Amino acid sequence: MPDTGPLVDAHHHLWDLGRRPQPWLDAPGHERIRRDFGVHDLRAAARRTLAGRRLTSTVAVQCVASEEETRDLLALAAENPLIGAVVGWADLACPAIEDRLDALVEAPGGRFLRSLRHLVQDEADPAWLQRPAVERGLAALGDRGLAYDLLIRSHQFTQAVRLAQRLPQLPLVLDHAGKPPLASGTLTAWARGIRRLAEHPQVMCKVSGLVTEADHDSWTVDDIRPVWDVLLDAFGPHRLMFGSDWPVCVLAGGWNRWAATVEELLEGCSAAETSAILAGTATGFYRPAPRGGGEDAEP
Repeated sequence: MPDTGPLVDAHHHLWDLGRRPQPWLDAPGHERIRRDFGVHDLRAAARRTLAGRRLTSTVAVQCVASEEETRDLLALAAENPLIGAVVGWADLACPAIEDRLDALVEAPGGRFLRSLRHLVQDEADPAWLQRPAVERGLAALGDRGLAYDLLIRSHQFTQAVRLAQRLPQLPLVLDHAGKPPLASGTLTAWARGIRRLAEHPQVMCKVSGLVTEADHDSWTVDDIRPVWDVLLDAFGPHRLMFGSDWPVCVLAGGWNRWAATVEELLEGCSAAETSAILAGTATGFYRPAPRGGGEDAEP
């Protein structure tokens, strides 16, 4: 019998280049996604079922260090029933971070703000997350019931582990499984970092963004499986969540191919484990804002 339960895409992006430039798209290799992507494009792209489920809710995630982009995403969430939560950005080191966070929560659509993210992967400082000003900002997130999305590479696990140790009350989720170096095939250091981070129960992990770390043109399910096996063993199914990283995943096959890959990887998981990975973990972590009548109603 087909599974008719919910399917949550816990990680995707949206951008309107006329309204908000995305300078990172200027890098070579991004030509296929150097255009606007809106909610209607996501609905059109996510045609495939995953374990019999169709997409029911999403988490829209920031791309650039901009509170204005965050406000755009919050407003989109208020207008589009598909978006259940937003991961935004604010300057964590700002002395007035508490006021900045409160202003975002009070902005149009602010009730959809659930987490912040910073591109730590681009920071040269090996202890950026331990900077006193940054740590103060992270603590302010936890004080407001917000979470933090960790975007790191495999050489940055030490500071992520220290963050989990120093702020155990702050819910954390590892984006893109810490970007395992699939193209090189050398996963030993990455797997060690995953296991260290998974020792901290407040840390969840997104099964997302893996195909763009592999060879874009020739990756197979078997290339992804070693990463999946480590994640499933380290975190367990109830701390993993499905994410597409759309439209970035278009560079390496797209939403539907990634969904088909995850469905194959899920073989052997129980119905309860599958439900956790495809919806339960993300729903519990991001707590999608309830929809009422009026402007929040499904058209």
